Amino acid sequence: METELPRMLRERESVAPQDRFVFHSSRMRMKHVTPEQLKAMNAQTERAALELADARPDVVATACLVAIMAQGPGHHCVAEDEISAALRSEGAGAPVISSAGALLDGIKALGASRVAIVTPYMKPLTQLVVDYIEDAGVEVVDALSLEVPDNLAVARLDPADLRDHWRRLDLSRADALVLSACVQMPSLASVQAVEDAAGLPVLTAATATAYRILTELGLPPVVPGAGSLLRDPSDG
Repeated sequence: METELPRMLRERESVAPQDRFVFHSSRMRMKHVTPEQLKAMNAQTERAALELADARPDVVATACLVAIMAQGPGHHCVAEDEISAALRSEGAGAPVISSAGALLDGIKALGASRVAIVTPYMKPLTQLVVDYIEDAGVEVVDALSLEVPDNLAVARLDPADLRDHWRRLDLSRADALVLSACVQMPSLASVQAVEDAAGLPVLTAATATAYRILTELGLPPVVPGAGSLLRDPSDG
């Protein structure tokens, strides 16, 4: 959230220099990506939201994706409502986005009904993500788990490796590829390259979150070089 989203919006300034963005962050702690620690992280939601309310933001976005999806289908609506309530209690009325809900919205915006996904999670957590996406009406035709349980190690993964990882997926029935179903796993540097090589629309939890942020702000959701979801329609 603190790396790829600012990069995308800075890149957007190259085509829309009139728009400038300021970021404020509040963290919910987690070291290991396990069901127990994900649940404990979610318990910090109100505290983090109240800290951000003081900045009177125009939009609030939350991650991580798996922390929400691990709580069962549709939980992103619950999480977004909890944050909205905390903000309102302090007089802040910003729209709230979750990376989990944004990914579903991004898939829908691409018109995709079948996707393949890459995650850094252990296989049981990846299955929860698959179940969550499928509950929303999108078939997951294949999934690749990189099985990295340490959250800091996930952030240190080389995004260039994704240019090889995606080739391990069966994309024969896929309408789109989710190159990183995790905002923590770096992927932006490979999104356009993989989309060009795969011949399919490529999105990630981060690009989908950027799409929703821009949409909620009433701005064209355009970021150069970030895949079909954020492509300028005038580019064809």
